Amino acid sequence: MKPDFLHYQPDYLLPGEGPLTGLTLGVKDLFHIQGLPTSAGNPDWLSSHEIPEQTSPVVDALMRAGARFIGKTLTDELAYSLNGVNGHYGTPVNPATPDRLPGGSSSGSATLAASGQIDIGLGTDTGGSIRIPASYNGLYGLRPSHGLISTADLVALAPRFDTVGWLCRDAHTLAAVGHCLLPSQTVQSEPQWLWPKQLWDGLEYAGAIQRCLPKTWQYSVIEGPDWSWLAECSSVFRTLQGRAIWRQHGEWITRCQPRFSADIHERFVWASQLTEQQEQQAEQQLTQIRTDMQHWLPEEGVMLWPTAPGLSPLLTLPADDMAAYRIKVMGLTAPAGLCGWPQLHIPALTLANGGRYGFSLLARGGQDTTLLQLAQQFTDNQNH
Repeated sequence: MKPDFLHYQPDYLLPGEGPLTGLTLGVKDLFHIQGLPTSAGNPDWLSSHEIPEQTSPVVDALMRAGARFIGKTLTDELAYSLNGVNGHYGTPVNPATPDRLPGGSSSGSATLAASGQIDIGLGTDTGGSIRIPASYNGLYGLRPSHGLISTADLVALAPRFDTVGWLCRDAHTLAAVGHCLLPSQTVQSEPQWLWPKQLWDGLEYAGAIQRCLPKTWQYSVIEGPDWSWLAECSSVFRTLQGRAIWRQHGEWITRCQPRFSADIHERFVWASQLTEQQEQQAEQQLTQIRTDMQHWLPEEGVMLWPTAPGLSPLLTLPADDMAAYRIKVMGLTAPAGLCGWPQLHIPALTLANGGRYGFSLLARGGQDTTLLQLAQQFTDNQNH
């Protein structure tokens, strides 16, 4: 069996009729679906947990809106990775660049959406698990404002940062899903566009991104933040996330001694050793980070933000280099998570080697629908 799909649609799961009729849905194997096992990407989790008796309200809402559930999709182990490599079930193939990572932890949902086997890839995003596979696979992907969409009946990673997100090949499908899942929001018709110069100056494709932006997106150039500030964000996020993860899973890990891949095992060991003092220091740093972000990004603002430092890494990248790259990636993904703000990835460039690259729209909390409309605006501009 291909690693992308783990469990297929049972006969009793039939779609309703609604705005998503005709669209197919793949569901990351963290979401509970009545009568189907949830593996969370790890065989020992699968064997130590009962088959769910309830279905995630998000999956239920999408099916009631007409989406046809095809199957559950592979996730990195307990979603604690951004790579998309699973030592137990395999690594989904990035369809654009098979020699590069697919990105995790929503790897199966991303690769199936990118290859056209599903229209909607449902996933979660704690530290970048929608945004990074969207970037690596050339997809539109939304991490919504924290707390807007129910995380009931799914396997949590770090509840204070967990969000439910989704991946699609086009912006209009992405928005249609948002219409089904998001509460009613006021839309900013003419946002204040901002370009964080110090982040983009060190990135190879910054000029190409600027050239593909709609002419109506007249942005102001701002200096901050810089990469040293992002490094602090990465450290603060990883500490606070690690403490939350150990609170969530520490008892089960200690009791069951599950088998994890080496990198995932090291991450859980690290999380188990974090102290209350480290957490308190990170909380203090978080207060300043949020103040900084509110200074740089006003209420009516939308920031043109790098989603990832570059192309997806090669599958053969040495482990130490992969770990260093992950920290740099998390510097870019952490600010939205630390602030609870929405971030939407837009695929903008296809390179000669097939590699995909894009950028994100980042806004204050509650501006999810604004970002979805702006993504459609970008698409419509590219088609004319």
